[in-house]
Amino acid sequence: MTAEAHTSVRPWRAIHRRPSRKIRVGKVEVGGDAPITVQSMTNTLTADAKATIEQVRQLEEAGCDIVRVSCPDEESTAAFHAIAKAATVPLVADIHFHYKRGIEAAQAGAACLRINPGNIGNASRVRDVIQAARDHGCSMRIGVNAGSLERDLLERYGEPCPDAMVESALRHARILQDHDFHEFKISVKASDPFMTVAAYQQLAEQIDCPLHLGVTEAGALRTGTVKSSIGIGAMLWAGIGDTIRVSLAADPVEEVKVGFDILKSLGLRHRGVNIIACPSCARQGFNVIQTVEALEARLAHISTPMSLSIIGCVVNGPGEALMTDLGFTGGGKGAGMVYVAGKQHHKQDNEGMVDHIVGLVEVRAAEIRAAEAEALQAAE
Repeated sequence: MTAEAHTSVRPWRAIHRRPSRKIRVGKVEVGGDAPITVQSMTNTLTADAKATIEQVRQLEEAGCDIVRVSCPDEESTAAFHAIAKAATVPLVADIHFHYKRGIEAAQAGAACLRINPGNIGNASRVRDVIQAARDHGCSMRIGVNAGSLERDLLERYGEPCPDAMVESALRHARILQDHDFHEFKISVKASDPFMTVAAYQQLAEQIDCPLHLGVTEAGALRTGTVKSSIGIGAMLWAGIGDTIRVSLAADPVEEVKVGFDILKSLGLRHRGVNIIACPSCARQGFNVIQTVEALEARLAHISTPMSLSIIGCVVNGPGEALMTDLGFTGGGKGAGMVYVAGKQHHKQDNEGMVDHIVGLVEVRAAEIRAAEAEALQAAE
């Protein structure tokens, strides 16, 4: 067991997830005891199949579990078949305004249809989309946004609010349930994290379907990351949520990175190297900031979960290294100490330390993969 895995099971770190029923989005399970999945969305023109396939590939390499693709017109759903065929992760077709796009996307290979009840039209059109989903093995997501609530709800409540969002979600859930369709999840997103969290808290108490989390239109990379981390993190900490999407005005790959970082910080899921680093100060025995930047770039290809501490001096370095798989603590005279499994292992000159640490991580990742493969073979 890695040091990171060990700390994640301590009672004071425990998060008890809200019980929910399990659905499938293509080959990916969502809800129940399934891992919390990370989603993102392409921002290319869907009708440009080549560009969209390339962006899906980039998201897959970043570890994205599910990718959403917008289908605003017939050209998009016409291209969807080629995109879905090329993808190795399930695709969610994002449907707004015209219900026929949902039917076409289901026929073209979508694993899930995301509909916004306030935009898609009357109940009969929603029923047609339900039938298409059933016929083609699609799940569905009811996507409620504070910015596109139904007119009657806005008139009743006066403005977007958690009560209106939850009422919208439950109203459309009943349509699916009345047609004996239960393969659905729900989101109730707002750009205000307070409204978002309040809506999800209410919804979580009233229905057992999986919940897709997100703070919509969160902002640019830095501000959006902060806002999303507060909102999504608060809900996950409370045990709410089965799949997440961090909405950033940035490269979609960044959404995936932030999503996994949120899950890692809460001990809910681990992918890649979790680098624990000090902010640096006058005590540092090497340039911590430059070193961490270099390591993040050089270790981006590692998907095996492990922890790495990079600490500038011996005040906190040895203690942090006790809790990580690998560690480096700055010392004096241009060298530091390498820790393996929490114990001092050998000294390493600052010059060449990045190459050395990358090599150690790659070897450790290979050992972990080999052990996992051996355990799986033994279980079979």
